[in-house]
Amino acid sequence: MLLQVPAVLDSKQLFQCREWLAAAEWVDGNVTAGSQSAQVKNNLQLPEQSPIAQSLQTVVLDSLLRHAMFYSAALPKKIFPPLFNCYTGSNNFFGNHADNAMRTHVSTGYRVRSDLSATLFLSEPDEYEGGELVIEDTFGEQRVKLPAGDVILYPSSSIHRVEPVTGGTRLASFMWLESMVRDNTQRRVLFDLDMAIMALRQEQGDTAISVQLTNSYHNLLRMWADS
Repeated sequence: MLLQVPAVLDSKQLFQCREWLAAAEWVDGNVTAGSQSAQVKNNLQLPEQSPIAQSLQTVVLDSLLRHAMFYSAALPKKIFPPLFNCYTGSNNFFGNHADNAMRTHVSTGYRVRSDLSATLFLSEPDEYEGGELVIEDTFGEQRVKLPAGDVILYPSSSIHRVEPVTGGTRLASFMWLESMVRDNTQRRVLFDLDMAIMALRQEQGDTAISVQLTNSYHNLLRMWADS
């Protein structure tokens, strides 16, 4: 499932994040690249343990976990602490690559199986040229360039790339998630059912039908989820 999650960060949060990023000291993006990715990666990244990165991580994680659509789609069990990158000038692309199946946080040993990948856009589309996130899925290539504050959520099993940024600066956060429901098809069924229940309750309130559907949702979650 490839899903756009709108308005994860509001305008006030975006302004604060952009101020912090403007004061940040960037390093070579290959600090977190695997051996294959390092051959096609040319961007900048915020050091994971920098105070600015940790402040940004708190804002992003708090907002993600409060976002009903994101939580319903991802059913997160673990989230690798969000990372932050910059594409500008000569550091401007990330070629086709596959995400590692397991991500280990170097300083803590915290390990996350990458079921889902997510990119949070921190620059507006008109602030840079190029820079589309291109994801290869069962329906072909999907080219993604979202408003600042929006997230794209997609399976980590997908081959993907960031097209060269030929003008301006592209700022983003990216992360990997281990879901309580490992199977992508099962997660999609649960998400579709949950969204339908939310719409039904909003339209009709709590009825016998919505209660029965909610019961079915949780019974499926019990069958498929790992705690």
